[in-house]
Amino acid sequence: MEGFKVAKVKPTIPANMLQKIDMRIGTIERVDDVIESDKLVKLTVNFGDAKRIVLVGMKKERSDPREVEGKQALFVVNVEPRRMLGHVSEAMLFDIGYEDGITPVLAVPEKPVPDGSRAG
Repeated sequence: MEGFKVAKVKPTIPANMLQKIDMRIGTIERVDDVIESDKLVKLTVNFGDAKRIVLVGMKKERSDPREVEGKQALFVVNVEPRRMLGHVSEAMLFDIGYEDGITPVLAVPEKPVPDGSRAG
């Protein structure tokens, strides 16, 4: 991409620290508007054994946030629940690009895998 500059690598961490992060694939079953926000949408995500609500700032990143319905994506599922505008987010979408100032894209498996499959 023209104008993109690769960021410096963050400081080294112990390898066992990664074992604490629980990243799993989930299918985004539904996208609902959070009318109180100009950024947030509410995803209903199937992780195989349970469905969770995940709030993401996707409104300004996509012309139609519902285009992600039915897609699988990578999520961090062991983050503390976070309350935002009266809603609780129970996981974190693991997207690519936001921190670099480019339009984010989903981190997706190359082919379908069972919901709840772990990354790592």
